[in-house]
Amino acid sequence: MTGFGVGEAPLAGGRVVVEARSVNHRFLEVRVNVPAELQPHAFALDQRVRKRLGRGRIEVTARLFGATMPAPELDLERARSAFAALGRLRDELAPRSDVPLELLAAVPELFRAASEPEPEAARKALEAALDDAVAALTTMRSREGAALAADLTKHLAESRTICSAITELTSNATEAFRRRIEGRLAQLLDGSAELEPGRLEAEVALLADRSDVSEELARLASHIDQFGGLLENDDPVGRTLEFLLQEMAREANTIASKSPDAQLTQQAVSLKACIERLREQVQNVE
Repeated sequence: MTGFGVGEAPLAGGRVVVEARSVNHRFLEVRVNVPAELQPHAFALDQRVRKRLGRGRIEVTARLFGATMPAPELDLERARSAFAALGRLRDELAPRSDVPLELLAAVPELFRAASEPEPEAARKALEAALDDAVAALTTMRSREGAALAADLTKHLAESRTICSAITELTSNATEAFRRRIEGRLAQLLDGSAELEPGRLEAEVALLADRSDVSEELARLASHIDQFGGLLENDDPVGRTLEFLLQEMAREANTIASKSPDAQLTQQAVSLKACIERLREQVQNVE
């Protein structure tokens, strides 16, 4: 789910500000961006986020404002080596041309921090700011989650209704098969021969058995009940819901393949469409 939060804490006469953003993602992916002075704490921030969030692409950014840090120092040895290398490249490609000093600005890590904040103070400040940011992000995600749960509940109720309609259609299937076969045979025989009652019963029973979807409907009902129960759970359930939807789709496909008439086929297609809508929304559930 999407969300945003920001937190801040005092550090070195200034403040550190941490922003946390999340967007939908099937798994948990965390990216941490911190200034060079705080780089030693990046991994700890990553792990702290992973303990609090279970799903989504999370981006954490920390910035220093007004902190009384010494000015960064130029790495003279690195600058000399880079400028010499540029000069050699100039001599090879464009002799007698100038090598502007501005090119050194593109050299990575040419400047280095003269010193870093006191480690323990930096860690505590980052943790405090991060906790506030994640708390705000979680609040926003909770509001979105409530709306998402309502939408999922609506689609789940629709699935139940369709399953009830399929059950009703199949309850009188045997008699419908009988009438259909009798009608077709009557047209073919045109009164020229007498229909064998035993043979008709056998054909009807065989067709009814091949088209029986009672087991599929029972499993669907169980999956739907489990799905509804998980929606009331505060723990991360997104992956479990995905699994249930895979099983529900499997049962719906089987019902569609066994469908003996247009009405049942139409209901099976509607059920598959409803399950697909649930699947799309579950991608956003932690």
